[in-house]
Amino acid sequence: MASPVRLARRAAREHWPALAAFTVAAAIRAVAVLGYPTILWFGDTVGYLRTATTLFPSGTRPSGYSLLLLALRPLHSFVAVVTVQHVIGLLTAALLYAVVWRHARRARPARRLAPSALGTLVAAPVLFDGYQIELEHLGLSDSLFTFLVVAAAAILLWNPGVTWRTAAAAGLLLGGAAVTRAVGLPLLLIVLAWLLLRRRGRRAAMPPAAALTAAFLVPVLLYMSWFAVAHERFALTTTDRVFLYGRTTDFADCSIIRPRPGLARLCPKPPPKDVSPAYAALWTEQSPFLGIPGGKGGGNDLAGEFAMAAIRAQPGDYARVVARDTFRAFEWERRVYPSPWTFRKYEFPARSEKLTARQAKVARAYARAAGPRPVNEPYAGWMRAYQDHVHLPGTVLGVLLLAAVAGAVARRRPERVALPWLLSLGLLVVPAATADFDYRYVLPAAPLGALAAALAFVPGRRDAATAPRDEGRDRAAGEPPAAPVPASTMVSDGGAAPGTGPPAEAPPARPRRERPAWRARGRRTPADRSRRPAAGPG
Repeated sequence: MASPVRLARRAAREHWPALAAFTVAAAIRAVAVLGYPTILWFGDTVGYLRTATTLFPSGTRPSGYSLLLLALRPLHSFVAVVTVQHVIGLLTAALLYAVVWRHARRARPARRLAPSALGTLVAAPVLFDGYQIELEHLGLSDSLFTFLVVAAAAILLWNPGVTWRTAAAAGLLLGGAAVTRAVGLPLLLIVLAWLLLRRRGRRAAMPPAAALTAAFLVPVLLYMSWFAVAHERFALTTTDRVFLYGRTTDFADCSIIRPRPGLARLCPKPPPKDVSPAYAALWTEQSPFLGIPGGKGGGNDLAGEFAMAAIRAQPGDYARVVARDTFRAFEWERRVYPSPWTFRKYEFPARSEKLTARQAKVARAYARAAGPRPVNEPYAGWMRAYQDHVHLPGTVLGVLLLAAVAGAVARRRPERVALPWLLSLGLLVVPAATADFDYRYVLPAAPLGALAAALAFVPGRRDAATAPRDEGRDRAAGEPPAAPVPASTMVSDGGAAPGTGPPAEAPPARPRRERPAWRARGRRTPADRSRRPAAGPG
């Protein structure tokens, strides 16, 4: 049995590209914590912290992320929250690396370094993207959500087959993602379709599909029960239709829709400059919900009725807006969207700012600190410069998704590529169809797109079995490389004389059988010893 030191050295030789990349990525995150030793605040951060301190779920968005904040609350430290979120980012990259390495290593056992290099490339968008690191620093649910979705995909792709236990574990993770961000709900349908449409047969897929659905419902129903106690409504939020209404304000024309008088107040108004119509309808002073009792929660049913009327009256305009905002994710440069102040939240700030009254109240309750947000130079300046130059352009994500399709079609192996590809595309299309485009919605899709592209070009078991044997392995095992077959010994397909017909392929070499140790040393077997020579005459 190999010693731990020898195993560690072997792992270091085989995984040194990943070890180097993860070390550098951890160092970059350490610089970010030194430069910004607290969370970066976003509009949703106040609600998440309030839920963590009061245990009253938000009616605007799922509060699963608040449960993570609740677990960290005894530390009373925003530095601890930021550190944990950076560790979650590194764990997400580790899952991507492990899945790619496992498939590549299984396909090409002789190539010790190539699987590690490929896995490191797939993990690179999570490890090094400046916007990803900044998103981990924000008080938002996206880092946790991305980890849960990637973990579910990793479990389903770990082995060629999917058992009911594997599907149940993935269902729990997807259910956790759904109560962390509402966009996780449709992901269940994507995974179910992938299970049922695999080539292994629908009957074999039924137990895993049932286990996946049942496990998915466990965290969702538990969360909805908690929500019902607080809001007297069995749901995830009280504003599920409000966001769809915001989506329709980008194209809704009341002269075409002709809404009833009770809905006329929801007819959209022209948004301010550089502000998207959906953002203006939900988060600015011209929001129609400011005049409705109960705000967004009170106008949820009216918003849903107006949204469905707009989609039925203008289906082409709805499809055009969804396609336009989906393709925003593939643009090379980022544009100011959905609003200038939201766009600035995704970049490391250049100066310290005081907390607002609402922020200071929840910060004091959670971390016993409500002072200004510190910005420590030169570390903060290094992170701002890093983010400006190191990030994944949206066009590269589009190339990865196209490469995954091309590789799956060329190798006729769409089964394992389809899951991460559909999840990546779903994370881009669902927000564009149900809410609005936001650049932070793109980041969870990038690692899944990279995973799909890598798996599309990693050979399967059949390809690896028919690949030529590695000459170095043969020599290391003491076997000489196979000698070329002379042309004079080849026989044509029709059995003609040597050299008179087209040469046939040489038959595959028979595997070399190892001689037993007792026979190699000339020793007799126990059976030979038991035999006595026949007695002679006399």
